[in-house]
Amino acid sequence: MLTHLRRALVLALLMIVFTFIYALAGTGISQALFGHQANGSITSAGSTLIGQNWSSSKFFHGRPDDTGPYAANPKEHVSGGDNPLVANGVSGESGATNLGPRSKVLVADTKELVAYWHARGVNPTPDLVTTSGSGYDPDISPQDAIVQIPMVSAATGISGSKLRTLIAQETNGPELGFLGSSYIDVLQLNEALVKLQ
Repeated sequence: MLTHLRRALVLALLMIVFTFIYALAGTGISQALFGHQANGSITSAGSTLIGQNWSSSKFFHGRPDDTGPYAANPKEHVSGGDNPLVANGVSGESGATNLGPRSKVLVADTKELVAYWHARGVNPTPDLVTTSGSGYDPDISPQDAIVQIPMVSAATGISGSKLRTLIAQETNGPELGFLGSSYIDVLQLNEALVKLQ
C-alpha cells in the first residue's frame, strides 16, 4: 500500500513540475522569439490586433464595430460594439450580429452606415457598412482605404496622391503569400498618417 501511495505522490509531483516547466518554457520562447506579439502587439495608440474606434475624419476608419448604429451610448447604457443584440438591457460586447439578409434591422443599420459615410464624402465599400465576425477586426482592404481618401484629404490637407502612396506602403500581402487577400492594419495606417502630417 505504501508503495502505491509513494508512486502516486511521486507521479503527481513530477506532473506538477512538468506542467510549470512547460508553461515557463512556452512563455520564455514566445517572449524571446515573438515578444511584440506575445505582449499583445501594443503600440503607442493601442493594439494592432484589435480594431480601434476612429471617429475623426482626420483618420482612416475600420469596419463599423463601434460606428453608426453600433456606437456606444453611455446615457442609454449601450456599450457599443457590433452586436446590437441586447442582454440585460446592454448591447453585446463583441461577436457577429447573426442578422440575415432579410433582417429589417440589418437593412436599417446598413442604410444608416451608408448615410454616415456619404455625409463624410465617401462612397463606401461593402466592408465599410458591414461588421466583422468578431467585432474587433483591425484590418481593412486597400480598396476600403482608397475610398476614404477624399474624407482624409479634406480633413488633413494632405494630397490624394500622398495618401495613395501611404496606403500602398502600408498594404500587407496575403499571409504566406497565398492565404487570404491584401490587407491594411488601420492602426498602423493611421500611425503612419500622423507621421506624414
